[in-house]
Order: sequence, then C-alpha cells, then structure tokens
Amino acid sequence: MKIVSICPSNTELAVCLGLADQLVGLDDFSDWPEEIKHLPRLGPDLSIRMDDLEKCEPDLVLASLSVPGMEKNIEELERRNLPYMVFDPQSFEDLNEDLMRLGERTGCLDKAQEKTKVLRSIVKQFEIKSLELSSKPSVYFEWWPKPIFTPGGTNWLTEMSRLAGGENIFSQTEIPSIQTDWEDILTKDPDYFFLVWVGVKESKMKIEHVQKRTRSSELSALRNGRVIMLQEALFCRPSPRLYEGLANLAAILHPDHFKDQISLIRNSSIYSGRKIL
Repeated sequence: MKIVSICPSNTELAVCLGLADQLVGLDDFSDWPEEIKHLPRLGPDLSIRMDDLEKCEPDLVLASLSVPGMEKNIEELERRNLPYMVFDPQSFEDLNEDLMRLGERTGCLDKAQEKTKVLRSIVKQFEIKSLELSSKPSVYFEWWPKPIFTPGGTNWLTEMSRLAGGENIFSQTEIPSIQTDWEDILTKDPDYFFLVWVGVKESKMKIEHVQKRTRSSELSALRNGRVIMLQEALFCRPSPRLYEGLANLAAILHPDHFKDQISLIRNSSIYSGRKIL
C-alpha cells in the first residue's frame, strides 16, 4: 500500500505496525523515527496541501481529529474521494483499538494483536502497582500558556497520571481539554507542575516562564523545585510513544516503586524491532 499520514501520532501508529516502508508522504511535524525524515512533506497538520497529497496517489490517508481544526482535512479528503481513516484517541485503550483498526485495514492484524497484548500487559502492571501507593501527588500539565489549556478528566494524560501514581488536578472535569486561568492553578496548588506545550520543544520552555507570573511564589511546586519540562513528543501525541512518557512520569513521581515497570517499558520492542526509547 501507499500510505500518507497527516499527523505525527498517526505516523507513529504506522511505524509501530512496521509500515514505515509504505509511507509515501507526511505532514511537516512528523519527525520520528529517523528513517521517515526523507519523505515528501505536505504542510503543517492544520494546513495540508491537498493537491500535493493527491499527487502521492495514496491507497490510504491516515487522518486525525486530535487537534481542533483538523476537521477541514477530512472534509477535503471526502470531497476528493480519497480513501482515509480517522483517529481520535483519548485513552490508552483507544490507542489499542486504533492499532487494531489500522492493522486490519493494512493486513497487519496479527502484528496489531501482538502489540496490543504487550501494551495492555504494561498498563495492567502499572494499575496494580499504583493501587499499592498510599499517597499520590497532585499534578498539573500545562498544554498552552496563553490562554491556559490543560488536559481534563477524559484524556490520556489524566490516565497516565493515575498509572504513574499521581492525580491530575483537573481529573474531575469530564472533558478532554480545559481552558482555565492562572488563579485557578494557584488555588489548586499542584505538587508537580509540568510544562509540556503542544508543538514546542522543551528547549523553548523555561522555569522562568512560570516564575514571572503573578504570585507564582505561592506555588508549592515552584518552591519545592517541581516545575519540570517534559518532552512534548512523549506526552502530547496520542501514539504508543505515550508509554515512553509513562515511564518518564513514573520515574519522576515514584522511581523506586515503579522500578520494574519502568525497566519493562524501556526494554520493550514495541516499535518493530527498535527499542521504545
């Protein structure tokens, strides 16, 4: 098959199933793994050049609704009568279902079943270990600073927090993404403050961005040295690389308690023969 992916997380889904050699075109932000970096680029995921995409003559386009505004890509694929699949996962189990759907569509169902078995086993082990904890720190993920956006209760980062022995301060709000304000963050006062701005490299995020905010000295996380930059690609993209994020988060919150589970992830070959990290 000739496959085009117009979202980084979808590219990583395809790579997970060993389909890297069938990719013929990508969005500009798909940057992993190294072997796909030479492929033709079709524009940012919100501004795909559909004429160029059509020239790739794809047998399948992997589309997404993971970011507001991507709907227009799907509308254009429909208008041009191009074959496509849409993914919009919000949980680890959603990812498993997406792998199965993609595996079935591309003739890789056996491989998808093998991968999802491994991934479900990892989640189960983290669930069991998390239940053993008597104390779970509160955590806050900042997706965007102005206006402030953060994951809500029905989002993979809230699930990841619980698996890693923490609790998202917005877990009770049952929507995937929340727009809030700085006063609300100060009031909730999380134990850990994670900077993970969507589409922004961690080198561009600095603790000073938080320190300059009004009354930031009141934050427990800032006083205790727990304002931490996370790697955007491992936390903001709903692909199996979220398991790398899970290992990293567990290593921050409870490194000794999850030592075996962290090692399990870091030694797994989820991505077609290459280690997950």
